Amino acid sequence: MKILTHEEETEALFFIDYVTKVAQDSTCGWSKCGSVIVKNDSIIGEGFNSPAGNESARCGVKKSSYDLKVTDKTCCVHAEQRAIMNALKKNYDEIKGSRLYFIRLDEEGNKTKAGDPYCTICSKMALDVGVKEFVLWREEGVCVWDTKEYNDVSFNY
Repeated sequence: MKILTHEEETEALFFIDYVTKVAQDSTCGWSKCGSVIVKNDSIIGEGFNSPAGNESARCGVKKSSYDLKVTDKTCCVHAEQRAIMNALKKNYDEIKGSRLYFIRLDEEGNKTKAGDPYCTICSKMALDVGVKEFVLWREEGVCVWDTKEYNDVSFNY
């Protein structure tokens, strides 16, 4: 993991502010998240977490009531998954070597600082399609992981 400084940090904060706006479109009743994928300073994909197929009926269901075989107990397609699918639809030839930014909002719609990487669903998908780096805004600053490292850290969470 690398903490960005100076110009790199300023550029990353631009995309973090942008993804904060994307996350506001989330219809999830539990947590609003957003993700953008950037290549050569251009956004090639974006997404927010929301129920698949715009189906909101499951959002009110307590996660403890789900079948034990369900490993991801959320009803939503994750923001990272949506951003990856969006990039593959619009810019499939650009995703290899790209950078993925992720943000979560608080209840008032403000960006929140991330904790440790933990979502192996998204880290595996990003690794498989060739996303080069994951970016999180954390207490220590804007942090960048190589996607393989991010995936390893997520598995060890």
